[in-house]
Amino acid sequence: MNDHQVVVVGAGPAGMMLAAELTLADVDVVVIERRPTTALESPRSRGLHSRTLEVLDQRGIADRFVAAGTPAQVQAFAGTPLDIGDFPTRYPHGLALTQSDFEQIMAGWIDELGVRVLRDRTVTGYVDHSDHVEITCADGAVLRAEYLVGCDGGRSVIRRSAGIEFAGWDPTVCWIHTEVEVDERPPYGLRGGGGVGPADGGRVGVTLAEPDVDSRFSEPTLDDVRAALVRVDGTHYGAHSPRFISRFTDATRQAVAYRAGRVLLAGDAAHVHAPFGGQGLNLGVQDAVNLGWKLAQVVHRTSPESLLDTYQAERHPVAARVMRNTMAQRALQFEGERTTALAELVADLLTPDEARIGVAAMIAGLDIHYGPDGAHPMAGRRMPDVELTTADGTTRVYEQLHDAEWLFIALDPSAPLNTAPWGDRLRRIDATAPGPWTLPVLGRIEPPTAVLVRPDGHVAWAGTDGDDDLTAALTEWIGTRPAATPSGAEAVP
Repeated sequence: MNDHQVVVVGAGPAGMMLAAELTLADVDVVVIERRPTTALESPRSRGLHSRTLEVLDQRGIADRFVAAGTPAQVQAFAGTPLDIGDFPTRYPHGLALTQSDFEQIMAGWIDELGVRVLRDRTVTGYVDHSDHVEITCADGAVLRAEYLVGCDGGRSVIRRSAGIEFAGWDPTVCWIHTEVEVDERPPYGLRGGGGVGPADGGRVGVTLAEPDVDSRFSEPTLDDVRAALVRVDGTHYGAHSPRFISRFTDATRQAVAYRAGRVLLAGDAAHVHAPFGGQGLNLGVQDAVNLGWKLAQVVHRTSPESLLDTYQAERHPVAARVMRNTMAQRALQFEGERTTALAELVADLLTPDEARIGVAAMIAGLDIHYGPDGAHPMAGRRMPDVELTTADGTTRVYEQLHDAEWLFIALDPSAPLNTAPWGDRLRRIDATAPGPWTLPVLGRIEPPTAVLVRPDGHVAWAGTDGDDDLTAALTEWIGTRPAATPSGAEAVP
């Protein structure tokens, strides 16, 4: 029997990101994946949003993805483009990049970190004991861990074994999706509940709605692709040699609980929805970054198990909001003149800057606010990647988050802010960062006296005077004061 602190089931985007976060936090983690390689049968997701690029930048690897993709304005709502070129971020755009490419790059990174991935192995179930979880595989292998995280997709074995309800709505439509070669190139554009457009290697990408939602239960074929093209265009253009053929639906479901004892869920195992806005992969990566440091602190016994409750409290509402906006976008796709009129009205309503900024920031993941509200408006929001000036030179905030550590930035050396008792659990920087700072939706704000930044890049505390609230925040988020008080936190450039 193999013992580990954490077992992650599923080496997709969420599973690999979580394994990386845990490894950076010195947690013994192993990933179990049913696929023998990183190869995907289809590209699936085709883009990263701005906040995901920021998260990757926080770990020092964003440039790998940017080099492999194409910066683009990928945000849209029901077909209405939403430009974020004026947003206050180092990534005022998305990135056109397939999930296949994303996973290949992620696999390379976690291999560098030394993450162990057990491939071609299928988990069949688990038993949750009082002090550990015992995981069984189809090949007879048994693993034991303190915690188990299911990142194994919408049909999650872990979620079903835990008996967690996957509440929501059944699909109303099934799409067939492929990349094919053609004898005659079709006109590109939206139609048939989807569209036709260019794909890699001179192929044509086809995504079209099918007449029967129950078609999702059968394996798609080239004949199905040709039939879909004939329905919308009257010809199949001689479609042949598909790179892949897949189906997906607008089924919308969310796990009622993200945790059951020592078992947690992340990514598609916790939520599924229609792919409008390209939000799914991004949502799962950000689940992992939120959960990773919390689970690490619980495993290392520096925080109580109750810290894990904040994972659902923070991430469940974010996914619920994505579900609402994708269902709304689906509603604007139904055929008929009344729906068309409504869609045109929504497009008009998104034209003013205030509406555009609000909806675009939501889809891009830049407006997420983990409550409750603090005394300072930055509390709970993403920390902007401001430039810091220290005694040793300049640095960026995100450069200081590469190791997924807690970060305390003291911007006023005269303020009575004592972090010494937690000195071995956070990195302290004494710096200046002239304001005002600008955040999407929130707007321009004056910099606080100091800011406590979580490993996931969100602000745990920001203040303007004494340290009474700071002490409470440090105790709540990092743990009670250590018995032995360190001499003080090291200031770094």
